[in-house]
Amino acid sequence: MLVLDCTLRDGGYYNSWNFPQRVVEQYLQAMDAANVDIVELGMRSLKNEGFKGAAGFTTDEYLDTLPLPSSLKVGVMVNAFELVNASSLEEALVSLFPKNAEESKVDLVRIACHVHEFEHALPACKWLKDRGFLVGFNLMQVAERSQAEVEALALAASKYDIDALYFADSMGSMGPEQCKTIITWFKKHWNGAIGIHTHDNMGKALQNTLTAIEEGVTWLDATVTGMGRGPGNARTEELVIEVAALQNKSVNLVPLMAVIRSYFQPLKNKCGWGTNPFYFLSGKYGIHPTFIQEMLSDPRYSEEDILAAIEHLRVEGGSKFSFNTLDATRNFFKKKGAGSWSPKSQILGKPVLILGAGPGLTEHKAAVQAFIRKYSPVVIAMNAQSSLVEDLVDLRIASHPVRLLADCQHHLNLPQPLITPASALPDDVTDSLQDKVLYDFALEVTENNFTIGETSASIPNSLAISYALAVAAAGSAKHIYLAGFDGFGSGDNRTQEMQKVFNAFIEQVKLPVTSITYTEYDIPSISVYGV
Repeated sequence: MLVLDCTLRDGGYYNSWNFPQRVVEQYLQAMDAANVDIVELGMRSLKNEGFKGAAGFTTDEYLDTLPLPSSLKVGVMVNAFELVNASSLEEALVSLFPKNAEESKVDLVRIACHVHEFEHALPACKWLKDRGFLVGFNLMQVAERSQAEVEALALAASKYDIDALYFADSMGSMGPEQCKTIITWFKKHWNGAIGIHTHDNMGKALQNTLTAIEEGVTWLDATVTGMGRGPGNARTEELVIEVAALQNKSVNLVPLMAVIRSYFQPLKNKCGWGTNPFYFLSGKYGIHPTFIQEMLSDPRYSEEDILAAIEHLRVEGGSKFSFNTLDATRNFFKKKGAGSWSPKSQILGKPVLILGAGPGLTEHKAAVQAFIRKYSPVVIAMNAQSSLVEDLVDLRIASHPVRLLADCQHHLNLPQPLITPASALPDDVTDSLQDKVLYDFALEVTENNFTIGETSASIPNSLAISYALAVAAAGSAKHIYLAGFDGFGSGDNRTQEMQKVFNAFIEQVKLPVTSITYTEYDIPSISVYGV
């Protein structure tokens, strides 16, 4: 009897297979302690459409970074659709599995099949077995098939050396009696190991799995907390208890429960109530407190934005609250200067990679660095964030006066030239950067508009991303890639504002923009792990 946990594969439908490395490491320790036999750590895929994390491809290089307990076998899943629709089945398999089992950390390959794909995909079994892999086939939507159809599938499978023939209750509609019936149908022609993958639409996933055990099924799927597509699956934390009892063994659930518990965040961190220095400054300068209240409740305003707005209101007067006045505090560049630096001197005809500050950049640091070394884009880092190796970053870019002042010492210590609207910055900012190489690219803020010049641009707002996109366009970049632009949540005003920027740029400038790490924005995306 084998327990196969497929959280990182099936759960990936909810988070684009983007599991933090720290969580994966804790998960592996928890699986080891809970007596799980096999961990299916993700997919193997030839398709690279939209961002997927490391578990979306589960490459040998990624597996080599994981501390895999010796007691666990490692599995990956392939969709039969990719195999049967490839121009050459063998070429597809060579691309997916460049190493044989002795050289790879992968022990088990499972192929997920719709019924109409099954016989076309079966020849992949011999290829994989010849290279030393265990092979499983997962038949989907079997509960909707007739006795004749299921028996025909079992007969076709009997002609191949398959280690486990699975059936999945894809619709979650199966009950224990139907589960028994389907197993009986399989056994008419199939004498090998049978596996079951249950869904919990009707709350019967665990019950159906236990029924399958009684009927001789020996490969059992589950996921942590039932995480999986739709309503999810049998829960690993429950199944391992039942299996341990059947085998008269003990089970250590402490690491597993710790992984589950670690996803909750303190409520106060989310709400952030209480007084703060911003209200203190508003009182000191006679600024209406509603300005502060509105900015604190609007996620578009960073700490630098709020401080800049307070300074603006201190000078211009802010005793009476007005939304128009508040909006005006975010526009630091009402007139476009001439500028003196042409981005074409650095960018002309080359791809550009713009680095944001989202957690995806740090999380996928190694893969992004490999992308840079492979494709040699001009790398532009926004502000003073330093997630990557410094010698891979060509330029830095910043436009926010308060942010520049706050980051002054960092910029002085960083080796890259700084792109900034230098001639339009306040004297205290330029004085603080007098020892820094500055590339003066001028900007003007004009609502909903990108107009690109040789050494200047009009952009829809003073966000650093708007400025960076304009610089790449002015440099006649071949293609703009983004990394670290995760987004702030679909209901967050910052996400909506950034989406407007991307929409305006793509529509007006006609320059391709592609994210290579996870992004919530509606822009083209690929996965850095699949390029």
